[in-house]
Amino acid sequence: MQQREVGKYPYLIQVEGGDPIEAVLIVGKAEGKTLVVTAGVHGDEYVGIQAVRELLEELQPEKLNGRVIFVPVVNREGFYNGTYLVPEDGENLNRCFPGSQEKSLTWRMAYALEQSLYSKADFLLDLHGGGLHETMTPLVFFPVGAGKEIEELTRKAAQKLSLSYMVQSYAKDGLYSWATQRGVPAVLIERGGGGTWSPEETEACKENIYQMMDFLGILPYDRRRQFPAEIQDAHYETALSKGYWYCVKTAGAAFREGELLGRIEGEDGCVRQEIRAPYDGVLLYHTHSLGVKEGAALMAYGRVRGRK
Repeated sequence: MQQREVGKYPYLIQVEGGDPIEAVLIVGKAEGKTLVVTAGVHGDEYVGIQAVRELLEELQPEKLNGRVIFVPVVNREGFYNGTYLVPEDGENLNRCFPGSQEKSLTWRMAYALEQSLYSKADFLLDLHGGGLHETMTPLVFFPVGAGKEIEELTRKAAQKLSLSYMVQSYAKDGLYSWATQRGVPAVLIERGGGGTWSPEETEACKENIYQMMDFLGILPYDRRRQFPAEIQDAHYETALSKGYWYCVKTAGAAFREGELLGRIEGEDGCVRQEIRAPYDGVLLYHTHSLGVKEGAALMAYGRVRGRK
């Protein structure tokens, strides 16, 4: 990407054998850091998509230092088809990193994103939300397995965001997590869920992006709604069999060690699986589907750092 004058510039991320991914570069009035913001990796997670759509209208390049690269809808066909998968091959893009030119379209999309974005980013912000069957509390994942320097920087960045929780993450195969393995500081924000969005959630997501720009010195912003509590020892529970799923806690709810968090019952009403809290903690998100299949994601929870 060549050096450009102050302004907004659309450009295309070319994907081998597929449609290009649309992006927008905003160049500020002075030199500074580059923030990359991606939305719609999962096409049915709408809050981040709408937040970027609105920000592209709001931001005035002459007020920025540095640059912001927005990818408003990474998975466009998934967005228009109302699915988190890439429809052309049925793959989950966030499970296809590192990408490959030798595999199906989704893997080639991942490869194109890596090649086009990682080298340009001083920081990468990936916007997600709960899927069609998920209810969650607003949170940000930051990496604790990509080296001390990146961990310290992303923890400081997460602390600047108005969210309920900041969650330690050891993931390696997503857009943001693979970026951190390649030396690019990155975090992933989760807002919304259930296949919906609202103006209130969109405004909160936009505020998080403004806060990240402030952290990087791109645009001053000093408003805060809340300070996130840090979550460690995150656990992710899946269904051991198909059945009827009953979650007895709501997203954001605290619980005590030994408390029942949820259960799966069979057709006969007998309990097939029972999930009890291994420690005092908080529920981060859960599926609100009544029927679940074996292997389905049920919930995630964790312990608040510094609390026993």
